[in-house]
Amino acid sequence: MTATAEIVSYLDAILETTSTPDFPNALNGLQVANSGTVRKVAASVDFSLRSVKAAITADADLLLVHHGMFWGGLRRIAGVTYERIKLLLDNDVAVYASHLPLDKHADFGNNRLLAGELGLDPAESFARYKTISIGVRGDADLSTADIFERARIFAQRHNGDVVSTEFSPERRTRRWAICTGAGASADTLAEASELQIDTLIVGEGPHWTAVEAEEIGLVIIYAGHYATETLGVSALARHLADRFQIGWTMIHAPTGL
Repeated sequence: MTATAEIVSYLDAILETTSTPDFPNALNGLQVANSGTVRKVAASVDFSLRSVKAAITADADLLLVHHGMFWGGLRRIAGVTYERIKLLLDNDVAVYASHLPLDKHADFGNNRLLAGELGLDPAESFARYKTISIGVRGDADLSTADIFERARIFAQRHNGDVVSTEFSPERRTRRWAICTGAGASADTLAEASELQIDTLIVGEGPHWTAVEAEEIGLVIIYAGHYATETLGVSALARHLADRFQIGWTMIHAPTGL
């Protein structure tokens, strides 16, 4: 059993929670407190009624999420929003959210961990956002088809699938970049073009990014928003369990995206 405040202080420090820029609705850090102690942490990509119920079933008193309680913006505390909050308070479950601070982390970050899953060696940063870079990039000499297959196997372990823009069977990847989640955007495509990246691996992106990619000689592998962001919360929860000698569990709640 560990004081909630001690775990929150530790997370804020290692994730650089207060100094990392993010979207306003991320509201990184402690989002709901509990009565003061943690015996078990549950990790989930998304805060949802499903993840709250699963955390309670697992007898966890801290729910660690990537997409927090306020991701959809301001909402009246009624209906499912009320139900979520009532369950948290009735069962004394705290909630801690970490979005871009977790994405960019050198040890627990989704991007570095996904590179490892795909057998890629990150050398530099990628995906600039304000004062930080979220993703990673590196050099390689690999079959693009091989990278795609590795991504497909990874995604299917998380009830997802992979699609990509078209490429020939003999195509080689020389310069790659990764930005998990909603990683295909105008900014990342422009940065990829500037850095002469030939293969971009993301979670998802709008339809137009596939059209744009073809015209700038870029292959995009869309490996699933959910799948590509399972890695960080899982690794971080495991680390908390080891450091504070508490229990942990991963809540699997795939969205299909």
